[in-house]
Amino acid sequence: MQLVDNDTFIKQLTALFATSNQKGSSVWITHKRLTYHEGGDAPMAIESDDREYPCLLRVTNGKKIKFSTQVSASDLNKFHTIYGTLLKNSMPALRKRDKKREKERAERFALRKKKLLEDVKIEGPKRGNGRKKRLRLIKAWQKQETARKRIDEREKAKLKSSL
Repeated sequence: MQLVDNDTFIKQLTALFATSNQKGSSVWITHKRLTYHEGGDAPMAIESDDREYPCLLRVTNGKKIKFSTQVSASDLNKFHTIYGTLLKNSMPALRKRDKKREKERAERFALRKKKLLEDVKIEGPKRGNGRKKRLRLIKAWQKQETARKRIDEREKAKLKSSL
């Protein structure tokens, strides 16, 4: 892995994002605190430790390109502003939520729930004119009852899982 300075890191990362957008490949970025502790796990909180730890950033495309940089604690704010704008600009595929669709879906769900609460009135003659209408109402009533049972079972399962 190649260790480069911060400006070179930003330039190489910009070029890597440009090639990944053209080819459709992925980019992996690792960002973590660099520790000075050798051997084994480093303790995260030591009361007498007044040192400032630098951040280590690693980038790879999963194949040949691998590079990293160390950012000192004093340069971290400056670096993060540049790094953040680069990330925002290089990921145009991310888009905002479609709130209009979500609202329509919620309205349809509320209407369906309201229909489940209303009882289907079975009316009309058993024989003769209107018989088919009555049979359709009976099927709708049966369908509504099975839907109510499924909803009740889901609510009971949620209550059991929450306990």
